[in-house]
Formats: sequence, structure tokens, C-alpha cells
Amino acid sequence: MTLSTGIGYDCHAFADGRKLVLGGVEVPGGRGLAGHSDADVLTHAVIDALLGAAALGDIGEHFPDTDERYRDANSLELLRTSVRMLGERGFEVRHVDATVMIERPKLAPIRAQMRHALAEALGIAVASVSVKATRGEGMGFVGREEGAAALAVATVERVRPEA
Repeated sequence: MTLSTGIGYDCHAFADGRKLVLGGVEVPGGRGLAGHSDADVLTHAVIDALLGAAALGDIGEHFPDTDERYRDANSLELLRTSVRMLGERGFEVRHVDATVMIERPKLAPIRAQMRHALAEALGIAVASVSVKATRGEGMGFVGREEGAAALAVATVERVRPEA
């Protein structure tokens, strides 16, 4: 059995008239993000971390923004599909640690919901999913409230040879 680690990053600009979705949870009072799918930067970063850990490319390769099938897609469904892809290649998800970078709103009140939603889609225990948040402190595109970003690290284990 072999452990592998991957890193994922995503960012999107804010856009009027869209819901803010992070970790599969609609964030009350948040301005939405521009994107082809639901623009869930947290879930997108997790997907990229998983794909990287299994050396399977990136989110754009598997769910391109040029494909109309993914317009307004629920990113948790893309995450579930990614977990199935890993499983088909003999990998199981062991742990995910992620940080959302957003000036506001504060995410502490919904952090538990995000962890639960991600854990369910990943098929792992909530105790194996960490979600944190930080602000830009007025610096950069996050601090100027132009957009939001997320960074994730995923650990997967090869439990059987690729099928």
C-alpha cells in the first residue's frame, strides 16, 4: 500500500447575480463567484488535490469549461465522480485539508456544514476533512474583495493495483 499527496488550488472572481457556494454549501449573505459550473472554489481545489495525488491530471482535463454538460454543474457531483475515478484506479481517499481565502462573509458559522458535505461526497469520515478560512487583510485580490480562492491538500492510498 502506498500513500500519495496532491495539492489543488482554485480562484474565481466575484459576480453579481450568483449564489456563493463553498464546499457544496450555499453561503448566506455571500456574493457569488463567476464560473462555468457553480464556481465552488473549495470543492474545485479538493478535486485538483485528489487528481494530483493519483497523478490523473487536473479538473480542467476531466470537466472542461468548454463542455456544456458542466454548465452550472454541482461541484459536489464532480467531486463524487472524481472519487469514483480514483477508486477505479485502486485509490481510496484518506484525508483532505483545505483553506478558503475570502474577505467576507465569515465562514466559521458554516464550517461544520462544509466539512460534512465534503466528507459525504468523499466517502470518508468528517474527522478526516479539515476546512479552514482566512482573509486577505486588505491585500491582493482577496483582500480587495475581487474574488475568492482555495487551497487543498489530499492524501490518498493505493489499496490495490490499477484495474
